[in-house]
Amino acid sequence: MTEETPGFDEQQPDVPSGATSEDAEPKAASPSAEEGAAPAGDTGQDVALVAQLDQARTALSERTADLQRLQAEFQNYRRRVERDRIAVKEIAIANLLTELLPVLDDIGRAREHGELVGGFKSVAESLESTAAKMGLQQFGKEGEPFDPTIHEALMHSYAPDVTETTCVAILQPGYRIGERTIRPARVAVAEPQPGAQTVKAEESADADDKESGGPDEG
Repeated sequence: MTEETPGFDEQQPDVPSGATSEDAEPKAASPSAEEGAAPAGDTGQDVALVAQLDQARTALSERTADLQRLQAEFQNYRRRVERDRIAVKEIAIANLLTELLPVLDDIGRAREHGELVGGFKSVAESLESTAAKMGLQQFGKEGEPFDPTIHEALMHSYAPDVTETTCVAILQPGYRIGERTIRPARVAVAEPQPGAQTVKAEESADADDKESGGPDEG
């Protein structure tokens, strides 16, 4: 008679009838199949992400170029507006001061004749100071070379003591604002005496001969 030892019996898995022991063991997933499937899905996602990134970069470049173009156009617009504003201001000031030139001429003539005295002198000097603050500059002096771009010749004569066309009298001073001439100086000019240059050249040659000991003797 055989005795059964307690706790010795091993629990065997239930195996259906007609099944082998291999069927009862759990089948391990094939690692090669899982590893091969995962990279295929990751590659598709990477391609899609790269395509989206390229599109985003292209859109960013286009928007950046548009912004730079708009900024350049705005800067050009601001410069044009500022240039036009300055031009309009200068034209308005020039028109105002041009209307005041006859008054300034009267003040100048009164000063030459010693009539600029008392309260009239204070008013005249205040007006001249205000015009100067607005950019008005007077020009034209006796003895300076005649320049047709800033001088207007009203009288003409010849003089033996000038070597070029020279302003010998200022009939009316000229005025400018910055580089813009609003009235040329009205002057009397003198030109060299005809033949004076020839005489001076001969005199200069004679003086040179005397300094060098005269012409060579044969």
